[in-house]
Amino acid sequence: MPLRATAPTGAPIWIDLMTSDPDTTRPFYGELFGWTSVAGGEEYGGYINFLKDDVVVAGCMQNQPEFGSPDVWSVYLASDDAKATGETAEAHGGAVVVPVMDVLDLGRMAVVTDPGGASIGVWEPGGHSGFGVLDEPGTPGWFELHTRDYDASVAFYRDVFAWDVHVAADTPGFRYSTLGEGDGQLAGIMDAGAFLPEGVPAHWSVYFRVEDADATVATILRLGGSVVAPAEDTPYGRLATVADPTGAVFKLIAG
Repeated sequence: MPLRATAPTGAPIWIDLMTSDPDTTRPFYGELFGWTSVAGGEEYGGYINFLKDDVVVAGCMQNQPEFGSPDVWSVYLASDDAKATGETAEAHGGAVVVPVMDVLDLGRMAVVTDPGGASIGVWEPGGHSGFGVLDEPGTPGWFELHTRDYDASVAFYRDVFAWDVHVAADTPGFRYSTLGEGDGQLAGIMDAGAFLPEGVPAHWSVYFRVEDADATVATILRLGGSVVAPAEDTPYGRLATVADPTGAVFKLIAG
């Protein structure tokens, strides 16, 4: 399993789950992906780290009722200077929703929104350099923004996070750009204006790599999760959209 020491600037570097029921979700992901979990002490607010084969792959925190938000997986992009990234985000049509803060000696974080309204985390690594493995079974495999404001969002990630943007498709029915190209692609932006249901905001999605999408979906159902969109073959692999027992949505990619 090839390990990753750190993420390039602007690339996905971390993911975490805000969940209303850690006691349910920890064993769910443990059985689903073979993860172990370790809870931090009081100084970390009880933050949980998920590990795959002893390599950190994701985090988890308690979703408090006063937050008023659904359980959700979040994506963080790497930054050399989280404060400067927040300022640049504001200057390019975004907003800072969680101001930059130190997370002990682990790094600095912030949360911003892009021009389409999608939230994206910012992580400036210190002692914590993000997930240590990528695109292996049971680990993060792809990261994708679905937005109704495609052109402004592509420009935002180019200007704020220094994305090397490549147009993968530009037809009336399918507009898609990536960070990097070819085997070096690290994330994507999709024009979802034609199919995002009313009331569903622009958002980032996390895909987890699996060996068999259909078998994984069956396991999710057995463990109390649900299917949002059944597995289907695509030019990019066999994909499915699912949710854990508390409703946090994520995606699967196989092949």
